[in-house]
Amino acid sequence: MAYAGIMQRVKLADVARAAGVHPGTASRALNPLTRDQVSRETTRRVARAADRLGYVPNATARGLRTARTYIAAMIVPDITNPLFPPMVRAAEQVLSRAGYTLVLTDTDNDAATERRQVEQLRARGADGFIIATARWEDPLLAELAVPAVLINRNTASADLPYVGADERAGITLAVDHLVALGHRRIAYLAGPPDTSTGRERAAAFRQAMRGHGLPIARGQVRPCTAYTEAAGVTAARALLAADRAYSAVLAGNDLIAFGVLSELARAGIDCPADVSVIGFNDLPMVDKLTPPLTTVRLPLADMGRRAAQILLAEIEGTEPDGPVGRSLLGVELAVRGSTGRAA
Repeated sequence: MAYAGIMQRVKLADVARAAGVHPGTASRALNPLTRDQVSRETTRRVARAADRLGYVPNATARGLRTARTYIAAMIVPDITNPLFPPMVRAAEQVLSRAGYTLVLTDTDNDAATERRQVEQLRARGADGFIIATARWEDPLLAELAVPAVLINRNTASADLPYVGADERAGITLAVDHLVALGHRRIAYLAGPPDTSTGRERAAAFRQAMRGHGLPIARGQVRPCTAYTEAAGVTAARALLAADRAYSAVLAGNDLIAFGVLSELARAGIDCPADVSVIGFNDLPMVDKLTPPLTTVRLPLADMGRRAAQILLAEIEGTEPDGPVGRSLLGVELAVRGSTGRAA
């Protein structure tokens, strides 16, 4: 039974007819991955016809032709951490333009939750993964059996493409800045040692200190149990209880730095007059703290964009622009009010 007012679905053939091209040409013009095979004028003509007719690609039919679901998944350890939304947004923009839907999952830093989510997404036919939850030793990644790209955290095996920031350069910038201000007793509160970021940044700190001829005493580098403010409070409290002689504290990330600032205030220690503090990541709003936080700025959106581009190339079997194996993006130091000259 036909119902008045219900519009028939516009087909690709209708768009091709309106644009005066073959349906195959219309298909290539509307697909971001094949658009370069069609002239710009033809692409514009097809796009105008599609807009005018209200054409919506049939994802189900497209998936049947290509044996894909056009679903990609991004797995993060903690979506409340402001580090991740810029990565997710940039990745989603890249994938959406290519006709993919991005599904976001939050593992709450739990390995069992991560495994369950990955298995469920694989069962639903996810074409690929962007993974921000990797641990240094991570057997789950060897079981994926679909394209995957690591972002922000790498693994010991380094078997998968990885997109991250230049950790060593960032820590070196921070140490150089503190030394230039006259600091010699610098403590480092590192991230969890079961993550590449925790290990890499701690190693970079030791190397940078040695480069300035500065010794590292026992307890001067303290790992935190998590990249959280609470973990930063705990580590800072232990640091102050052991030795109040440090004139500067470098934190493994901005959330740990928040904990350091909180604990310094509780102990009546002024920042930066008594102790300077540097974070890592340059999260939104850290410039609004009192004092504004000096921190290492990471290109978070660029990281998400690059990871999505590599994943698309892996899924489609095409060659991406730029390196694939290990992409390290540049960082810079944002100097603000939480660092000052050593007393």
